[in-house]
Amino acid sequence: MIKVTAVTKRFGRTTAIDRLSLEILEQGIYSLLGRNGAGKTTLMKLIAGHIAASSGIITVDGKTVSTSRMPESVSFIESGSIQFNMSVSALINAAAELSYGFDLDFALEMVNRFDLDMSKKFKQLSFGMKTMLTTIITLANNSSVILLDEPTLGFDAILRNDFNTLLLESYHKNPRILIVSTHLIDEIAKVTERLIIIDKGRILIEAGINDIDERAYVLSGQTKHVLPLLDGLNCIAKTSAGNMMAACIFDERIVPPDYVTIERIGLQDFFINIVGGKSNV
Repeated sequence: MIKVTAVTKRFGRTTAIDRLSLEILEQGIYSLLGRNGAGKTTLMKLIAGHIAASSGIITVDGKTVSTSRMPESVSFIESGSIQFNMSVSALINAAAELSYGFDLDFALEMVNRFDLDMSKKFKQLSFGMKTMLTTIITLANNSSVILLDEPTLGFDAILRNDFNTLLLESYHKNPRILIVSTHLIDEIAKVTERLIIIDKGRILIEAGINDIDERAYVLSGQTKHVLPLLDGLNCIAKTSAGNMMAACIFDERIVPPDYVTIERIGLQDFFINIVGGKSNV
């Protein structure tokens, strides 16, 4: 269980996290989405206790997090993390010895699945295979919270698909809280259960994939017909051209009149609208 309460993190004059509050109370695969510089990595580091909050409180499993009290139940892996330059076999065995409850069978199965050469040293691996090995070792330990920051950065389409399979298999074998930061919205939607969208250091939305699919839609038609329908609805973006308007909604679905079109909106378009959608009307 993770509780972030009114947390702010400043780096000099820059506010990376701005009075952010978030509760993750249930096990599941969560996707943390945001533009570059939105605060994703900073939030993960705060939860892991790698950096200290300027103000506010973070607790994991009821225990307050700080840099002097890093939660043992949290594993945080940042993109491009470096391991000791040991062989794949030695790294896995070392992790098994150091981590109580390490699932060695799972780690070895995944290494075999992804054709990692057990005799190769870490520095001899490609960037993608380095990341895959680090992820396998992380998922094989017994942490109740796993934070993965841009784990598929530099992966090709096949490796990204392999990663998603790895993520699902790990979760089904050992349910817990898995939070994955990514830019690949449509791909992570295949495995994630809930989305956390962050922008300018604040949470814009935390919702289930199915909820977004049901509540996100576009109303389009003549401005004089669309505009009155927006009263009382959560309109996240709208655009117009001539006498026509399109409005992106995240709210209960309505039944519009026949002269107004209603269409579902894809997850990526929803994300673009909610973090970058600007009204030009």
